[in-house]
Amino acid sequence: MISTARTAYAAPGTPTRTLRGIEYEVMARITQRLKAAAARTDTDFASLAAAVTDNQRLWMTLACDVADEGNQLPRPLRAQLFWLYEFTEQHSRKVLAGEADAGVLLDINLAVLRGLRGDTGTDATAREGSG
Repeated sequence: MISTARTAYAAPGTPTRTLRGIEYEVMARITQRLKAAAARTDTDFASLAAAVTDNQRLWMTLACDVADEGNQLPRPLRAQLFWLYEFTEQHSRKVLAGEADAGVLLDINLAVLRGLRGDTGTDATAREGSG
């Protein structure tokens, strides 16, 4: 454990992570889990349920953040993100009830990932989905 700590603290070349970068990493990880679980829905619904639940937690956290008056994002963008949270919450319930698939949730997350990266190109979807 001590050697691990030394390695972590002794790495001067490690780049400083930004909040935006951390948000991107968390959303990308959850999106990848959701994509993998959605592909196995017929054989492993429990994994899909866990991934959808984690995605709901992520979106609830984002909604709380954009609802905070101290949030620095422009008000219209904050409103759009909050609306996406509401939609995601409703659609997630349908997925968990077996009434819908997770494709729309993936599309939303991938669009937000493109926005976090500042990329509006169509090839970004392929990169995010494969990582």
